Amino acid sequence: MATKKRSPRQKQAAPASRGITAADVAAGSPPAEVQALGERVAADGGAVLATYRDPLGGHFQLLVALPLDKVAPTPFQRDLSAAHVKRLTQRIEELGRFLDPIIAVRREGGSYWTPNGNHRLHALKALGARTITALLVPEQRMAYQILALNTEKAHNLREKALEVIRMARDLAGFDAEPESAHGPIFEEPFLLTLGACYEQNGRFSGGAYRPLLKAIDGFLELKRGKAVAERERRAGLLLELDAAVVAAMERLEAKGFDSPYLRYFVIARINPLRFQKGAGAEFDDTVAKMTAAAKKFDASKVDAAQVAAAGGAPAGEE
Repeated sequence: MATKKRSPRQKQAAPASRGITAADVAAGSPPAEVQALGERVAADGGAVLATYRDPLGGHFQLLVALPLDKVAPTPFQRDLSAAHVKRLTQRIEELGRFLDPIIAVRREGGSYWTPNGNHRLHALKALGARTITALLVPEQRMAYQILALNTEKAHNLREKALEVIRMARDLAGFDAEPESAHGPIFEEPFLLTLGACYEQNGRFSGGAYRPLLKAIDGFLELKRGKAVAERERRAGLLLELDAAVVAAMERLEAKGFDSPYLRYFVIARINPLRFQKGAGAEFDDTVAKMTAAAKKFDASKVDAAQVAAAGGAPAGEE
């Protein structure tokens, strides 16, 4: 049963109350593992430009120059935007400088992943560059955690959901912890289910089901591939529901109803939770009831005023 979580109220920090001083950023001797990482960068054909401590947490990290052909985007992040790469390439060309280092982690074998620099990486490739500068973080796990800082281009729901399910698949290959342990990385459980839906149907209307999933979908205690398999199973149920909703929409259209919000209207009418206040519900039971209701949806009992009052999708969902 899914339960609603409350967002904690963020406390306002007192000015200059956290982190280390500017002098401390450059002070201290890096631990042995960070020194070893710098040596591996050199062996990979790169160069360490600086070793320093981050100003907030005091963690050691490196500013490095890496061969461009050794760097690749994490395989679970959103798809590349050709238009964004084109604009970025033009701007970098105009400046004649690369001023925004990517973030990277080193992989076994001497390759590097960037969780937040895919567009910059491709822009430099388009310009024929040989080298890219990067902030190299010693902890490989940061490749997953740092995606939340990606602000190059705002995610829409489809992009975010696909990114999250791809991340889950990659983590399933080596991480023994249950899905629930990665809640801060995945952000919302429903994104995993929607991501599996979008993998099967890139044109799936995920925004229409987001409010429902927030009420019935929760993080799983399953480990490794079992959690991903469960997400795929839930996606199959949701796609079956949507097929029944589309059939109901077609019956409404045959009766002369013409609205871009018919899907939202049908989902609202068949949602068994609409009369429940604050109650949780099981995923399978709720979706099964809605699928059965959609298949029996009677368009003859609907009037134009009801459709007009249904509203539509929240802005920027898809």
